[in-house]
Amino acid sequence: MRAGTDTRDNNCAKSGCGDPRPGAKDRTPVDVRIGTRVGLALRGVRVDAPVRRPDGAGPSDDGHVLVDGAGAALPTNPDSPYTVRDGRVWHGTEDTGLSLQPVHRPAFYDLTTADGVPYEKIARLHGADVLATTVVQTCIRYAESDRCRFCTIEESLRSGATIAAKTPAQLAEVAEAAVRLDGVRQMVLTTGTTTGPDRGARTLARCVRAVLDAVPGLPIQVQCEPPGDLSWITVLHDAGATAIGIHVEALDEEVRRRWTPGKATVPMKHYEAAWDEAVRVFGPNRVSTYLLVGLGEDPEELIAGAGRLIDRGVYPFVVPFRPMRHTLARRDGASAPSPALLEHVTERVAALLRAAGMSGADQEAGCAACGACSVLQTAGG
Repeated sequence: MRAGTDTRDNNCAKSGCGDPRPGAKDRTPVDVRIGTRVGLALRGVRVDAPVRRPDGAGPSDDGHVLVDGAGAALPTNPDSPYTVRDGRVWHGTEDTGLSLQPVHRPAFYDLTTADGVPYEKIARLHGADVLATTVVQTCIRYAESDRCRFCTIEESLRSGATIAAKTPAQLAEVAEAAVRLDGVRQMVLTTGTTTGPDRGARTLARCVRAVLDAVPGLPIQVQCEPPGDLSWITVLHDAGATAIGIHVEALDEEVRRRWTPGKATVPMKHYEAAWDEAVRVFGPNRVSTYLLVGLGEDPEELIAGAGRLIDRGVYPFVVPFRPMRHTLARRDGASAPSPALLEHVTERVAALLRAAGMSGADQEAGCAACGACSVLQTAGG
């Protein structure tokens, strides 16, 4: 892949990712870096990445690197056509024009909490400056009949990579060290869904307060399902959270039932009510939701749905589905989306975000602010 070459799949229209809008052929030519970043996101790179996230609640099992100075979570794939030489990304024998440096192992990983737990089992570095943790590493929806097919939240617990529940004191201790020793600038607190009507928000609020007592002013995003009582959204905000993620992953009801059967029992109208309340409380562009590309959702409907989210003030964090090890999706042979599909959806959603004046970086904390799992920031979103 040569720098300056548009790598778009010529059969894009056949895969349902053509641009049917009048005048679309006259659009500004695509930034060629997007094609390379899409390729890296889907096919990975042959590189040693000391900072990795092997399992967990999210959609990727990746190594953390900097691509042209921006955080990126990429599969470390020994069979990838992308290699790194002298800090440059190569595709076969051609220089792509992008630089790549692995994120260094942080110093706080060498420490242990006052009660004897390695810091790395409490929270992990994402990208170069994001501290992230799953506060409760179990989920009421993890039975096979209910489990999100891309999720391995409890596998990292079974492997011994983490502990089941992190206390506010532990998180405060690790956050203080990560900021002081490694320059962490933001934090993400997510949780497996709990049985109570708060869906984990109560514990998240306690953790936010403890972290901010130890590190005043640290931007923090919280992530949970729509709570049964929407007043918990105000509790999270009043605790000091900067932003909130309420993740639906797919907007199509059939896709939701197939890929997130447990979460699909929560009606979409409840997500919409939670998004609207979160925007009222946190403000526009401080609320986000994951949308996974490659679950079988019609791309034009996905893009239109992303536009409706933007109109609500919600940032649609468009991320490629990649079948992680230990997931039901990997077991059943599911595959990632085509590069053409991911590039098309990403470009279109990024254009909608730009038109609305919304930027992931403006969220200050969270997945959209980090951007490593997506190509949206490369596309200008």
